[in-house]
Amino acid sequence: MYPVFVFGTLKQGFPNSSKNNGSRVPGEFLTKGRYPLYLVGERHSPWLVLSRGEGFQVRGQVFMVDDATLSFMDRLERTHEADGYHRVQMPVISESTNEEMQVFVYGKPAEQLEGMRVQLGPIAVYELEHSSLYRKRNP
Repeated sequence: MYPVFVFGTLKQGFPNSSKNNGSRVPGEFLTKGRYPLYLVGERHSPWLVLSRGEGFQVRGQVFMVDDATLSFMDRLERTHEADGYHRVQMPVISESTNEEMQVFVYGKPAEQLEGMRVQLGPIAVYELEHSSLYRKRNP
């Protein structure tokens, strides 16, 4: 099982939560470092940009996922595509216990943001109001 930190549409109760087959770890978590989180493009996709030290500690949820779910998330986040997300490891901190946990997270390198239309950000948390702007990718 692998811990995966989700900060956007894969969070419980958000647009892609039905595609997240992991088991949620109780509580909310913050990235240990500060990162910029933006809503990007006409789809208003949440992007955590891998520029440590910029932005905010990003709030999200942690799910324990098996090999099949991790592979599915890789496909969903298009890690095999040049413009897809990168799956990286980073520490997060539990808001309730202050314990640190090493997790996988899907982020974008800063250079992918160049030339993109930033709709909002940086923000510290992807809220339900943000998800109402989100448009799923066309099949």
